[in-house]
Amino acid sequence: MFKHTLLASALVATLASGPATADAISGDKIKIGVLTDMAAVYADLSGTGSVIAAEMAVQDFGGTVLGKPIEVVSADHQNKADIAVSKAREWIDAEGVDMITDLVTSSVALAVQEVGREKNRVTMATGAASSQLTGKSCSPRGFHWAYDTFSLANGTGTAVVKNGGDSWFFITADYAFGHALEGDVSDIVKANGGTVVGAVRHPFPSSDFASFLLQAQASGAKIVGLANAGSDTINAIKQAAEFGIVEGGQNLAGLLMFVTDIHSLGLKAAKGLYMTTGWYWDLNDETRAWAARFEQKAGKKPTMIQVGTYSAVLSYLKAIEKAGTDEAGAVAETLRSMPVNDVFAKGGMVYANGRMAHDMYLAQVKTPAQSSGAWDYLNIVHTIPARQAFQDPAKSGCAVIN
Repeated sequence: MFKHTLLASALVATLASGPATADAISGDKIKIGVLTDMAAVYADLSGTGSVIAAEMAVQDFGGTVLGKPIEVVSADHQNKADIAVSKAREWIDAEGVDMITDLVTSSVALAVQEVGREKNRVTMATGAASSQLTGKSCSPRGFHWAYDTFSLANGTGTAVVKNGGDSWFFITADYAFGHALEGDVSDIVKANGGTVVGAVRHPFPSSDFASFLLQAQASGAKIVGLANAGSDTINAIKQAAEFGIVEGGQNLAGLLMFVTDIHSLGLKAAKGLYMTTGWYWDLNDETRAWAARFEQKAGKKPTMIQVGTYSAVLSYLKAIEKAGTDEAGAVAETLRSMPVNDVFAKGGMVYANGRMAHDMYLAQVKTPAQSSGAWDYLNIVHTIPARQAFQDPAKSGCAVIN
């Protein structure tokens, strides 16, 4: 009996402390869901490009983790939170999806992060912007990866005010992202001695900005801040040119813009605009090489959302490998303990509230004469260090760390 007890104790110790066993991976595979906008306002800056980026991460990781295959699935949430929640539940309950990423559109990300909390699944928002994701709505299993409204405000808002743009009028997308961006930029403007003279909110998405631009003109504000993104921003800038906003002495501030937006607008229309970004394809040899691989598959250069999705998926797989399991709690704890060093970020830090902090970049759109050709659109004006770019987690209002 004594011998059998010793053997049983040794077996328990081995199972507790030894290498991962076959059942360490649920369902005998890792399934990663890319839930995104495939055909509407944000499709160009996320969409199929995010799916391609996720697949590149799986390929670069080696295709398996802890001896089990990795599968990427994708779906279109149509920028509707109810559709996103339904798909997330179906993925988790019926298809065994382990992690959901991209989640462009803040209302979608906030809703799906709650599903992840309920179902014990990791969510990694790369496309959504609202700083609420790691603020009052934070989750022990939720992560926010590429950028947020706080970092955008710190970059573009601060630069524009210091450059003399000290009175603002906002044209804001009427949902969680737009509200958060307007609020964060307003705080930065006021903190730097500027004023906010007014704001108007437009339906999401929108194609007609005439009445909103007329209100912006009538306000007399030096800066018309566009607290929207994707085709909404593109349409607003094009129509602002028709109304002679800039010729009349006001300036536009695109508060969330992507290299794909500049490509759609053209340098003649976008030249001189300041924007804040978490990544640019032409930063160095490594980013140029990765962007070339992506362009071969997608037919265009990547946005920070798309390369951010690559980074999130790669980090998730590294965390599974290190934790020895795909159990969401263990993976989330491991993610918070790991630095992020990949093509997207160097020396990235995952805060206790789930915010991945990394350097951000203040950029200015080149003039046609400054550009060497297609996709050569930005001059990097200033690097914003990670701890300055993102909010101190202790001030975020996240209950996970309090």
